[in-house]
Amino acid sequence: MKRLFFVLNIGVFLFLLGTILSACEKDQNLNTKLPLQPISDSKDVITGPEQVKIGFAMDTLEEERWLKDKMLFKESVEALGAEVKIMAANGDDALQVWQAEKMISQGVDLLVIVPHNAESTAAIVKKAHQAGIKVIAYDRLVKNAELDMYVSYDNEQVGVLQAQTITSIVPRGNYVYIGGAVTDNNAYLVKKGVFSVLQPLIDKGKITVVFDDWTKDWLPSNAKENMKLALEVSANQIDAVIAANDATAGAVVEALEEQGLAGQIPVAGQDAELAAVKRIVAGTQTMTVYKPIKALTETAANLAVKLARGEDVKTVKQVNNGRIDVPSILLSPIAVEQSNINDTVIADEFHTKEDVFRGQQ
Repeated sequence: MKRLFFVLNIGVFLFLLGTILSACEKDQNLNTKLPLQPISDSKDVITGPEQVKIGFAMDTLEEERWLKDKMLFKESVEALGAEVKIMAANGDDALQVWQAEKMISQGVDLLVIVPHNAESTAAIVKKAHQAGIKVIAYDRLVKNAELDMYVSYDNEQVGVLQAQTITSIVPRGNYVYIGGAVTDNNAYLVKKGVFSVLQPLIDKGKITVVFDDWTKDWLPSNAKENMKLALEVSANQIDAVIAANDATAGAVVEALEEQGLAGQIPVAGQDAELAAVKRIVAGTQTMTVYKPIKALTETAANLAVKLARGEDVKTVKQVNNGRIDVPSILLSPIAVEQSNINDTVIADEFHTKEDVFRGQQ
C-alpha cells in the first residue's frame, strides 16, 4: 500500500514538473518576439526638424515702434515653424532679468533680448550660457558680455543722417541735443554719429551747442523738461534741435509750441512713428529716420531659429561690446522728410497714406 502511494506521488510530481517546464518554454518563445522597448520611444520614428522655442525679452511695449517689433517678430518666428515666448519689462531692469530667467527655466532654445540697461543685462547672457542657451541682442547691444550675435540697424549712421539733414538746413546757429537714455548703448551710438557731423562745424565756430543732455528712461516727460530748460538757459535763442528718437522729438515740439516756436525751429527724430510722420507733414518736425522693422524682425527671426537648431550662421561685421567682438548684422537706415514720405514709409506699408494725411489740411 505504501509503495502504491509513493508511485502515485512520483507520477503527480513528474506531471506538474512537465507542465511548468512547458509553460516556461512558451513564455520564453513569446518574449523573444516582443520588442525590448515601445516603438514610440525609438529615435527612428522622429521625422523633420524638432520645433524650437525662441524667447524674446523686450525692454518695453510703451512706444509704438516696439509694438510693431513684437508683432512682426512673432509672425516671422512662427512662419519658420518655431514657437516664440514674449515678455516685456517696461523699463524695469530687475523685472527684465527675472523674465529672462523664467524663460530660461521654461526651456527656450535661444534667447533674443532688447536690453533696457546695456550693462546689467550681461547677467542674463551669463545665466543663459550656463543653461546652454545662446543669446542674440536685438536692436540694442548688451555690453561686457559674451554675446553670440547682435542684430540691429547702424545706429551711428542714424545720428549721421539726422545731423546731415539738419545742418543742410541750418549750417550756422545754436543747436540743442536731446539724447536718449544713458543706460542704452544705442543712445551713445546715435550721439556719436550726430557729433561726427557737428564737431567740424563746432570747431569752425559755425555751430554752438547750447544744451546737451540725456533723457532718463527715454521718457517724453523728461525730454520735455530738458527742452524747457534749454529754452530757458538760451533765452529761446535756438536754431535747431536734434532729438534721439521720435518720442523725445514729440516732447521737444510740445515745449516749442508752448513758446509759440513750433514749426519755426527744425527738429530731427528717429523711428518713423506715425505721430512723427504726421508732424513732418504738418511742418513741426523736420525729419525722422526710418528703420524698416519688418526687415529687422525677419533677419533676427531667421538667425534665431538657425542658431537654435545648431545651424551655421555667417556674418561679415563685428561690434566690440567691451568684452568681445560680437558677430553682427547691421542694416542701413533711411532719412525721411516731407519729400520722400510716399516713397518710404507709405510705399513699405509701414503707415497707410490715410493715416499719415488724416486731419491734414
